[in-house]
Amino acid sequence: MNKYSYLLIRLGIGISMFGHGLVRLPKLQGFSSWMMKSFEKSMLPAPFVEAFSYLLPFAEFLTGLLLLIGLFTRQALLAGGIIMLVLLFGTAMIENWEAIPSQLLHLVIFAVLLHFAESNSYAVDEIKGRSI
Repeated sequence: MNKYSYLLIRLGIGISMFGHGLVRLPKLQGFSSWMMKSFEKSMLPAPFVEAFSYLLPFAEFLTGLLLLIGLFTRQALLAGGIIMLVLLFGTAMIENWEAIPSQLLHLVIFAVLLHFAESNSYAVDEIKGRSI
């Protein structure tokens, strides 16, 4: 993959994750309440949903930030993929089928970027001589 193409995709998914986390952090309690209400009829235990609702914005924010600056890129991509897998499971549990294509698209982007990780450039990892 061309290093410029890789950079554009890495920045795009980074902005998406960073933005998701950034807008949720200032209203963390409200986001948690919304998620708890969304999952109240699911088979998932409420304490698990509540803990996840507080963790998710921080995970999205940090994953996005790392991808934007290109630091620990491989680990950030793997973390992003895991976040998407958990979100897909939760989305299926509440039968929110409309959200699944977007989450799958994010997952595919994380997987493609991981596969072509040797194309990563314009990143702190590159400056520090880190092999991703």
